[in-house]
Amino acid sequence: MLYEQFVGRRSKPVKNLVERRAVRKFAEAIADPNPLYTDEDAAKASHYGRLLAPPTFPRTFDYGEIDGLALPTAGLIHGEFRLVYERPLFVGEEILCSMELKDSYDKESRRGLLGFLIFERAGESPEGDLAFTMDDVVVVTEIVRKGIEA
Repeated sequence: MLYEQFVGRRSKPVKNLVERRAVRKFAEAIADPNPLYTDEDAAKASHYGRLLAPPTFPRTFDYGEIDGLALPTAGLIHGEFRLVYERPLFVGEEILCSMELKDSYDKESRRGLLGFLIFERAGESPEGDLAFTMDDVVVVTEIVRKGIEA
């Protein structure tokens, strides 16, 4: 199995800021006009009382690197991801993000042997309160895999 020696290893936490301008640009890029992301008055009037980040915003965060695990910079396929929130992300807050390689397995396909890497990414407050987890599947094609194993 590809990268099996890294299963169970976690990156060191990386500080990320839920920055207002980045949230605005992200909301525009995904064409989500929700005023809770960009309009201070609407956000203050909501039960949250402040600006929020869109649900998929954690895709933009830096989760660090698992020591020794060097994924190729090209040729990987994004399989899927699933976010589970404990609470919303607020504009202006700091989130510490890390990732762990939870599993690695192979699967034969019509185009050869595929490697599946299952990462769990997490974000928490500086006080250690979990904000979200994200399961992220990365698929390594046989062509990319041959370059890794060479």
